[in-house]
Amino acid sequence: MTTILERVSRLGLDLLFPPQCAICGRGGTLLCDRCAAVLPLADGSRCERCWVPMRDGALCHHCVAQPPAFVSLRAAFVMDGDARRLAHELKYEGLTSLAEPMAALMAEEIDMSGADLVVPVPLHRRRERARGYNQAAALVRHLAVAAGLPAEMRAARRVRDTAPLAKTMHRDERRAIVAGAFTADRRRVEGRRVLLVDDVVTTGATLDACARALLAAGAASVRCATWARAD
Repeated sequence: MTTILERVSRLGLDLLFPPQCAICGRGGTLLCDRCAAVLPLADGSRCERCWVPMRDGALCHHCVAQPPAFVSLRAAFVMDGDARRLAHELKYEGLTSLAEPMAALMAEEIDMSGADLVVPVPLHRRRERARGYNQAAALVRHLAVAAGLPAEMRAARRVRDTAPLAKTMHRDERRAIVAGAFTADRRRVEGRRVLLVDDVVTTGATLDACARALLAAGAASVRCATWARAD
């Protein structure tokens, strides 16, 4: 919950450094309505499970052959253009203030009803310490408020610091790298329907591995939500 001191501090910073749209530079807001309106939506015909684009049918061949542990995955935008730029600035440039407008847009585009709590995909403590924050956790703090759901920031933990997953890697290679990389706290998730959140999804290997840990800890089900999908 935001304290009075935090609100006063934010007001003071806004007076000294008025916010500007991260895309067009227009003053008054971190992400203006005009730029938000033209972000590339992840819509159209898609796999009902992993949200990959499809020409027809309900499930892609990957989800038929190797069903992921999560019930469904939804991404608000395609990882392209300004949606990519915002994701990059949140993740690598330290612009955590973008998490609030980005989470608000995710809440508009993704149905989060039916979940009991919101959980971020965790970073390994070494990587989070080096970066200074977890971008998924930054999104969850605001997404949980927008959805009216509790956020469990420590429900899942990354116990193995895996190598970064390259986009060029084969799907099976990515799955093997993150297999067993996560654990979850039974006290926080048992019997509860989890909405698992990350910033970007490519093949879904990381979300799948984290979902498996949550289910092993007794979660009733896991659904996933991300800012963008790398189609």
